[in-house]
Amino acid sequence: MKSHYEFFLTVLVVLLGIPGVSTADPLPFRPPAVPLVAVDPYTSVWSFTDCLYDSWPVHWTGAVHAMAGMVRIDGKTYRFMGPDAICPDAVKQTSIEVRPTQTVYTFEQDGVELTLTFTTPMLPDAPALLTCPVAFLTCDVRARDGLEHTVALYVDATAEWAVNEPKQLVVWKRMNDAVPGATLLRFGSKEQPVLAKDGDNIRIDWGYFYVAVPDIEGNRTSICGHEAARAAFRDGGELPEADDARMPRPANDDWPVIACSMDLGRVGAESARRMVALAYDDIYSIEYMHQRLRPWWFKEHAAFNAMLKACLDGHADILKRCRAFDEELLQDAAKVGGRPYSSLIGLSYRHVWASGKVVIGPDGEPWFFHKECFSNGCTGTVDVSYPASPFFALFSPMILKGMTAMIFDYAASGAWPHPFAPHDVGRYPKANGQAYHATEIERQMPVEECGNMILMVAQAAKAEGDAAFAEKHWNLLTQWAEYLKENGLDPANQLCTDDFTGHLAHNTNLSLKAINALGAYAMLCDMLDRKDDATAYAAAAKEMAAEWGAMADDGDHYRLTFDKPDSWSLKYNLIWDKLLGLGLFPDEVARKEVAYYMAHQNKYGIPLDLRADFTKSDWLVWAAALAEDQQDFKTLVEPLYRFCNESPSRVPFSDWYFTTTGKVRGFRARPVIGGVFMRFLSDEALWRKWCKRAGDW
Repeated sequence: MKSHYEFFLTVLVVLLGIPGVSTADPLPFRPPAVPLVAVDPYTSVWSFTDCLYDSWPVHWTGAVHAMAGMVRIDGKTYRFMGPDAICPDAVKQTSIEVRPTQTVYTFEQDGVELTLTFTTPMLPDAPALLTCPVAFLTCDVRARDGLEHTVALYVDATAEWAVNEPKQLVVWKRMNDAVPGATLLRFGSKEQPVLAKDGDNIRIDWGYFYVAVPDIEGNRTSICGHEAARAAFRDGGELPEADDARMPRPANDDWPVIACSMDLGRVGAESARRMVALAYDDIYSIEYMHQRLRPWWFKEHAAFNAMLKACLDGHADILKRCRAFDEELLQDAAKVGGRPYSSLIGLSYRHVWASGKVVIGPDGEPWFFHKECFSNGCTGTVDVSYPASPFFALFSPMILKGMTAMIFDYAASGAWPHPFAPHDVGRYPKANGQAYHATEIERQMPVEECGNMILMVAQAAKAEGDAAFAEKHWNLLTQWAEYLKENGLDPANQLCTDDFTGHLAHNTNLSLKAINALGAYAMLCDMLDRKDDATAYAAAAKEMAAEWGAMADDGDHYRLTFDKPDSWSLKYNLIWDKLLGLGLFPDEVARKEVAYYMAHQNKYGIPLDLRADFTKSDWLVWAAALAEDQQDFKTLVEPLYRFCNESPSRVPFSDWYFTTTGKVRGFRARPVIGGVFMRFLSDEALWRKWCKRAGDW
C-alpha cells in the first residue's frame, strides 16, 4: 500500500503534469551484481557489491578485472572505485541506478557531488553503434554547498583485462596520434593466441584492451605499476612522468595499469564533465566451421581506430540518445508490468546483448553467437536462444534470425545426421560443430530443438510481417514440423531445455511446445500462401491440443507428465498460442494454470515443478505473461524482483535459483535473461512499436 506522501505525489503528478517524474522512476533496488562495462562475453565487467568502493570490479566469471577511481577535493584524496588498498578514505555513495544502457553512481563528499556513468551504447536502431566494443566512463562533478572546490579525478585499469590468467605476459603501447583529439593506450598479451581456446570459465587473451583519453587541458596519462600511479595521485594529484618500460612481464608483476588523471580546476555549482572510453579490439570474434569471423562493426568501419574515432566524436550525442532510450523503455516496462518489472528490465538489457557477439556471417549477414555462461560454454545453443528470443523479437528480428542461421547451415550440412534440429554448434568462441557428439543420442533434445527453431522463426516472421527467411529454410522447417507431428504429442524419455532436471518422458510442457510449434508452422504456411498446408497443419495442431487437454488435466491445474496424477509444473510453453494468435487452446487452460501459480508461490517465486524448490527467472516471466489481468502479472513477477533485490548470491542476474532462500543454484550472465522481456510481446502495440524501430543491418 502506498504511503500518504506517495499517494499525494501520484495525484499531484497526474493532475498537474509535474515534469521530470515518471512511472519509471526507480524503486530502491540493490541488484545482485551491477553491469559496468558490458559489451560481450569477454569484455564484461561488473561490481558484485553494494558500493563501488567495496571491492574490485570483476569479470562476470568472478575473476578480478581491476579498475581504480579516486577524487581529490581541496587537496584531500578519496576513492570512489575499488577497495581500500587504493586509498583508505572513500567518498559516500548516495545512490545507484541501473538503466538499460547505463549504470549511474552518485557520490557526495566535502560539499562536492560526483556522478559516475558507465554507458554501453547498445541502441537497437543503430546497429553500427550497438556492436561497437566501446564503453564510456563519464564523470560529472559539481559543488552542492554554494562554494567552489578544487577537484581532480583519477581512473585506471589493469592489464588483467587482456589476459585469461594474471600470470600471462603482457605488453603495452602508447598511441598518441592514432585517433586525432585523443590519446590511446593499450594492453595485450605477448603471445596473442587468437581464438586458440574455447570453454566456459575463461577470459580473452588475444587482441587489445584500449583506454582512450581526450586531449584536453588537465588530462594526463601513464602506463606504469599500480602503486606508483596510485600513490602519485593519492599523495600529490600527479602521475609518473615516464611510462614503465619493463615489458613483457606478467600481469600480476607489479600490476601494470593504464592510468589517467583529470584536473578540473575550481568547480562550482555548474557541472564539470570528464570522460574516458574503454574498448577492446578482438580482431576476430568467432571461428565457425574453421573460418574466422570478424565482429560486425568491422563491416561499417573496417579499422579499429576509425570505429573508435566515430564513437569519441559522437560521445555527447550518444549519451543523450542512450538516456532517452532508457527512459522510454523503462516507462513502457512500468506501464505493462509495474515499477519492479521496470527494474528487472533495466538490469537485463545490457546483460542480454553482452551475452554474445554479432559477427559478419559467411555471406555477409549478421550472425549472433551467444555463450552459455557458467553452464557449459556452448555457443549457438538452440534451447538457450529460445528463452532469449523475446528480447530479439522485440528489438532486433534480424538478430533473432541471426541466432538461428548457423543452426540451419549446420543442420543442412553433411556433418549433421539426424532428422531433428541440433542442440548447438560448438563451444564459444569455436563453433565448429555440436559440442555433444552427434552420435550421443541420449544427450540430444529432439522435440525441444525442433519446436524452438520453428517458434523462433515464427516470431521473426510476425515481427517483420514477412516469412521470406522461413521460405529460405523451408525444407528443414518442414522436416522438423513433420518430426513434431509424429513425436511431439506424448514425448518419449528425453531432455528438454531444463536438462538439469534430467530426462523425462510424457512431459506435458514439452508437448505444449510441439503443439504450438506445429501451429506456428501452419502460420508460416499461411504467410507464404501455402493454404492447403496451412489448413492441414493447423488442424493437426488443433487436434493435438484437444488431446493434450484431456490427457494433462488434473483438476485445478495440469500435470507435469501425462502419466502422473497430482503433479504440476510451469507451463511456460503455452504462451505462444496467445502471442502468435494460434487459437489452439481454450482460454481456460491458461486461466487455470495462472490461478494455480498464484496459490503456490514461495517468497521468491514459483518452483519450476514439484520435484525441487528451484525455478528459472525466464520461465517465471513467461508463466506470468499468461495472465489476463495486469495485477496478476505483477503479483507473479514481484517475487523475481525480490530475488534480485535480496539474494545473498552476488553474481550477474541468474536464471536458476531457489525460491525459498533466494540463493543461486547455478548459471549467471546467460542470454536466457532475455526471456524477462516476454511481457512486452503480450502487448501487441508495444511489440509493434519497438520492433519497427530496429535498425537496418
